[in-house]
Amino acid sequence: MLFHGSYTALLTPFKDNKVDFDSYRKLIDFQIENGTNGLVPVGTTGESPTLSHNEHKKLVEVCIEQSNGRVPVIAGAGSNSTNEAVDFVRHACSAGADGLLVVTPYYNKPTQSGLIAHYNELIKNSSKPIIIYDIPGRSVIRMNDSTMAKLAENDLIVGVKDATADLARPTRLQNLISEDFIQLSGEDGTALAYLAAGGHGCISVTSNIAPKLLSRMHNAWKQGDISTAQEINKKLMPLHDALFYETSPGPLKYAASLLGLCSSEARLPIVEIEEVSKSNVKDALEKAGLL
Repeated sequence: MLFHGSYTALLTPFKDNKVDFDSYRKLIDFQIENGTNGLVPVGTTGESPTLSHNEHKKLVEVCIEQSNGRVPVIAGAGSNSTNEAVDFVRHACSAGADGLLVVTPYYNKPTQSGLIAHYNELIKNSSKPIIIYDIPGRSVIRMNDSTMAKLAENDLIVGVKDATADLARPTRLQNLISEDFIQLSGEDGTALAYLAAGGHGCISVTSNIAPKLLSRMHNAWKQGDISTAQEINKKLMPLHDALFYETSPGPLKYAASLLGLCSSEARLPIVEIEEVSKSNVKDALEKAGLL
């Protein structure tokens, strides 16, 4: 299968409100060295809404350059403006991304017909496979299963990053589309259950700081070692929860700073997390054996 296993929704390191590319390159190497199956730059976790277009494109280029073919790169290429998304799609394709992650247009609240028109415009401008990113908690709208099936009739629409936490959905989509349609969870806390329902992997926030454990969990599942997968999942559950005590990626940035991966700096309106959240994150890292 084209994309499967543990993919990391890469955070974007900042230093004095500028992208810290040195830390970004080190983070990419850290991911690959610890078994991550693939990288997803400039998604929600990468603070894409507050990146300039130049920063967005440069982060995609550096990720592709630094990973150097060692793992696939699915570049974030979404926007609530179809014209902007087309620009990101064209750029990511020309830069050499292996796939594109395209979020449903946020804030505009398009109809299902509007979603079809949006993705069809992107298909026309893409030479790479597209993963639909369905995240109603952030974009307000949800893509209906029938809409997804309609889009999947085109060969370039190959899968979904599903952040609905609807654990019946993978099975429904298998019946509606096919078992070849790539289903990646976008929600760490239910990722293992998502695999059990027919999913193929996860685009993970937690894997920024626990790539080895999550890679092991997905590999164990694939090999039929259910007890090991469950044990790792149990170990990481407090961390999955802690990373969302406040709006992501605030807690993640703090966790990454404790592990020496980058500074805790985020870009406004994401602010430094509260002391109680810091304590929760630190405790969860310790319980996971990461600190």
